[in-house]
Amino acid sequence: MVLLPKSLQALKKVAKEVGLDLRGAYLNLDGGFDSTRNRKCIFNAGMIPNIKENPRNRKTTKRGRKRFFNAAIHALRMRVERTFAWEDKFKRLLLRFEHIQQRHYGMKLMAYTLMNLREFCGGVFPFFRSTCEQSAMLALKAKQS
Repeated sequence: MVLLPKSLQALKKVAKEVGLDLRGAYLNLDGGFDSTRNRKCIFNAGMIPNIKENPRNRKTTKRGRKRFFNAAIHALRMRVERTFAWEDKFKRLLLRFEHIQQRHYGMKLMAYTLMNLREFCGGVFPFFRSTCEQSAMLALKAKQS
Protein backbone atom coordinates (compact mmCIF):
# COMPACT_ATOMS: atom_id res chain seq x y z
CA MET A 1 0.00 0.00 0.00
CA VAL A 2 1.24 3.43 -0.84
CA LEU A 3 -0.99 5.23 1.65
CA LEU A 4 0.61 3.89 4.83
CA PRO A 5 4.10 5.43 4.36
CA LYS A 6 2.57 8.82 3.56
CA SER A 7 0.24 8.57 6.55
CA LEU A 8 3.13 7.63 8.83
CA GLN A 9 5.10 10.65 7.66
CA ALA A 10 2.11 12.91 8.36
CA LEU A 11 1.63 11.31 11.79
CA LYS A 12 5.29 11.83 12.68
CA LYS A 13 5.11 15.45 11.52
CA VAL A 14 2.04 16.20 13.67
CA ALA A 15 3.56 14.39 16.66
CA LYS A 16 6.76 16.41 16.30
CA GLU A 17 4.83 19.71 16.20
CA VAL A 18 2.91 18.73 19.33
CA GLY A 19 6.08 17.52 21.06
CA LEU A 20 5.07 13.85 21.26
CA ASP A 21 7.69 11.12 20.94
CA LEU A 22 6.36 8.12 19.01
CA ARG A 23 9.44 5.90 19.41
CA GLY A 24 8.43 2.63 21.01
CA ALA A 25 4.71 3.29 20.61
CA TYR A 26 2.43 0.53 19.35
CA LEU A 27 0.64 1.09 16.06
CA ASN A 28 -2.54 -1.02 15.97
CA LEU A 29 -3.88 -1.90 12.54
CA ASP A 30 -6.28 -4.54 11.26
CA GLY A 31 -5.35 -7.52 9.11
CA GLY A 32 -5.76 -5.58 5.87
CA PHE A 33 -2.44 -3.84 6.56
CA ASP A 34 -0.59 -7.09 7.21
CA SER A 35 2.36 -7.12 4.84
CA THR A 36 6.12 -7.24 5.20
CA ARG A 37 6.46 -3.81 3.62
CA ASN A 38 4.01 -2.16 6.03
CA ARG A 39 5.56 -3.84 9.07
CA LYS A 40 9.02 -2.73 7.98
CA CYS A 41 7.80 0.82 7.35
CA ILE A 42 6.29 1.02 10.84
CA PHE A 43 9.40 -0.48 12.41
CA ASN A 44 11.66 1.98 10.55
CA ALA A 45 9.51 4.83 11.87
CA GLY A 46 10.51 3.74 15.38
CA MET A 47 7.15 2.25 16.30
CA ILE A 48 6.08 -1.30 17.07
CA PRO A 49 3.61 -2.79 14.57
CA ASN A 50 0.71 -4.60 16.25
CA ILE A 51 -1.13 -6.10 13.31
CA LYS A 52 -3.22 -9.24 13.46
CA GLU A 53 -1.90 -11.68 10.88
CA ASN A 54 -4.13 -12.14 7.86
CA PRO A 55 -4.21 -15.82 6.83
CA ARG A 56 -5.28 -14.98 3.23
CA ASN A 57 -6.92 -18.36 2.56
CA ARG A 58 -3.77 -20.29 3.52
CA LYS A 59 -4.11 -24.05 3.96
CA THR A 60 -0.91 -24.31 6.02
CA THR A 61 0.74 -21.94 8.47
CA LYS A 62 3.24 -19.41 7.20
CA ARG A 63 6.85 -20.42 7.61
CA GLY A 64 9.40 -18.39 9.49
CA ARG A 65 9.37 -16.38 12.66
CA LYS A 66 5.99 -15.53 14.21
CA ARG A 67 4.90 -11.93 13.68
CA PHE A 68 4.50 -9.82 16.81
CA PHE A 69 0.89 -9.44 17.89
CA ASN A 70 -0.35 -8.38 21.32
CA ALA A 71 -4.01 -9.35 21.64
CA ALA A 72 -4.56 -7.25 24.80
CA ILE A 73 -3.50 -4.05 23.05
CA HIS A 74 -5.54 -4.97 19.99
CA ALA A 75 -8.62 -5.47 22.23
CA LEU A 76 -8.33 -1.81 23.27
CA ARG A 77 -8.45 -0.84 19.60
CA MET A 78 -11.63 -2.86 19.16
CA ARG A 79 -13.17 -1.05 22.12
CA VAL A 80 -12.44 2.31 20.49
CA GLU A 81 -13.82 1.12 17.12
CA ARG A 82 -17.01 -0.06 18.86
CA THR A 83 -17.40 3.35 20.51
CA PHE A 84 -17.09 5.08 17.13
CA ALA A 85 -19.72 2.71 15.73
CA TRP A 86 -22.05 3.60 18.60
CA GLU A 87 -21.42 7.29 17.96
CA ASP A 88 -22.44 6.81 14.32
CA LYS A 89 -25.91 5.77 15.49
CA PHE A 90 -26.56 9.40 16.44
CA LYS A 91 -27.39 10.97 13.10
CA ARG A 92 -27.01 14.50 14.42
CA LEU A 93 -23.35 13.76 15.14
CA LEU A 94 -22.79 11.72 12.00
CA LEU A 95 -23.97 14.48 9.65
CA ARG A 96 -22.81 17.34 11.93
CA PHE A 97 -25.84 19.60 11.78
CA GLU A 98 -24.30 21.92 14.36
CA HIS A 99 -22.12 24.66 12.94
CA ILE A 100 -21.10 26.01 16.33
CA GLN A 101 -18.33 23.87 17.78
CA GLN A 102 -19.51 24.13 21.40
CA ARG A 103 -22.94 22.82 20.46
CA HIS A 104 -21.39 19.93 18.55
CA TYR A 105 -19.28 18.96 21.56
CA GLY A 106 -22.37 19.30 23.76
CA MET A 107 -24.21 16.89 21.49
CA LYS A 108 -21.26 14.49 21.67
CA LEU A 109 -21.34 14.69 25.45
CA MET A 110 -25.07 13.96 25.39
CA ALA A 111 -24.51 11.00 23.06
CA TYR A 112 -21.76 9.53 25.25
CA THR A 113 -23.93 10.01 28.33
CA LEU A 114 -26.78 8.15 26.64
CA MET A 115 -24.39 5.38 25.57
CA ASN A 116 -23.20 4.94 29.15
CA LEU A 117 -26.73 5.01 30.54
CA ARG A 118 -27.81 2.46 27.96
CA GLU A 119 -24.86 0.22 28.80
CA PHE A 120 -25.18 0.42 32.58
CA CYS A 121 -28.94 0.66 33.05
CA GLY A 122 -30.36 -0.87 29.88
CA GLY A 123 -30.58 -4.42 31.16
CA VAL A 124 -32.13 -3.42 34.48
CA PHE A 125 -34.85 -1.19 33.10
CA PRO A 126 -36.01 -2.36 29.64
CA PHE A 127 -38.20 0.71 29.18
CA PHE A 128 -35.28 2.99 30.04
CA ARG A 129 -33.72 3.16 26.61
CA SER A 130 -36.50 4.70 24.63
CA THR A 131 -38.00 6.81 27.44
CA CYS A 132 -34.72 8.34 28.57
CA GLU A 133 -33.48 9.01 25.05
CA GLN A 134 -36.74 10.65 24.03
CA SER A 135 -36.91 12.88 27.09
CA ALA A 136 -33.26 13.89 26.81
CA MET A 137 -33.57 14.78 23.14
CA LEU A 138 -36.80 16.74 23.75
CA ALA A 139 -35.12 18.68 26.54
CA LEU A 140 -32.14 19.41 24.32
CA LYS A 141 -34.31 20.59 21.41
CA ALA A 142 -36.35 22.82 23.73
CA LYS A 143 -33.15 24.30 25.12
CA GLN A 144 -31.81 25.10 21.65
CA SER A 145 -34.89 26.95 20.45
